[in-house]
Amino acid sequence: MDIGNCSTITEFLLLGITNNPAMNKALFAIFLLVYLISLIANFGMITLIRMDPQLHTPMYIFLSHLSFSDLCYSTAVGPKMLLDLLSKEKSIPFAGCALQFLTFCIFTDAECMLLAVMAFDRYKAISKPLLYAVDMSSKMRSRLLAAVYLVGITDALVHTSLTFRLCFCGSNEINHFFCDVLPLLLISCSDTRVNELAIFTIFGFIELSTISGVLVSYCYIILSVLKIRSVEGRFKAFSTCTSHLTAVAIFQGTMLFMYFRPSSSYSLDQDKMTSLFYTLVIPMLNPLIYSLRNKDVKEALGKVKNKMCF
Repeated sequence: MDIGNCSTITEFLLLGITNNPAMNKALFAIFLLVYLISLIANFGMITLIRMDPQLHTPMYIFLSHLSFSDLCYSTAVGPKMLLDLLSKEKSIPFAGCALQFLTFCIFTDAECMLLAVMAFDRYKAISKPLLYAVDMSSKMRSRLLAAVYLVGITDALVHTSLTFRLCFCGSNEINHFFCDVLPLLLISCSDTRVNELAIFTIFGFIELSTISGVLVSYCYIILSVLKIRSVEGRFKAFSTCTSHLTAVAIFQGTMLFMYFRPSSSYSLDQDKMTSLFYTLVIPMLNPLIYSLRNKDVKEALGKVKNKMCF
């Protein structure tokens, strides 16, 4: 469609999670609790890693950036969603919608990349322990983190520019609780084939490369663990990976379900529930998974408690 025929939209209306006003207060209470736990847990994880010198290792530095990503993309969505649950006016400015979408894309992409980087870190630690300090030096960590955020920013800018140049000449109502790409494409009166191609190629490449990176890293890890003679040694080596594997399975599984299905099977009402899971629940779960199953984090928490008591 010719851009000149587009009407100017200054704001969008977010229809929210449900059309039933009676459920809004209950949903507000539930998701406020989830968001606050996520906020406290992720901020606490970042602070704990910075405070405790024993956690100044590559694995925990990457974990602090994972918590930062969780914090950022959940905050891009959570407060606005909670406000809309209690508000009759659920509008969001055009620029605000673009900013929310950009921020969400940057940090979900960063999380995808970080999970692969963390798998690579575990491979280096288990397969080549004598060279680990050299291989994962401060310079290498900085390069990996720079690549993570560079990919996230580049991908987000591409999708944001492609999405918000579209014509929205019909309804400005987004049947969702935040500005996500698929609901925006549904209300556009432009040809969205380029946008759909970008999702399947660029984001698809990121997903494929990160999942492949995780799988290859764990293949080498398994081979290295099998070479360890003692059962106790094998268990100790692989136990450092269980939290990461859990986080990968939850996050990547949800992403694949959301964005890589045939358009014929796409259901907005069903996907609102899935979106709630990965925008609010996963950021809450990640720090809990890493703290409850990690001896070093438990010890660091114990030190903080002892300092507070005295």
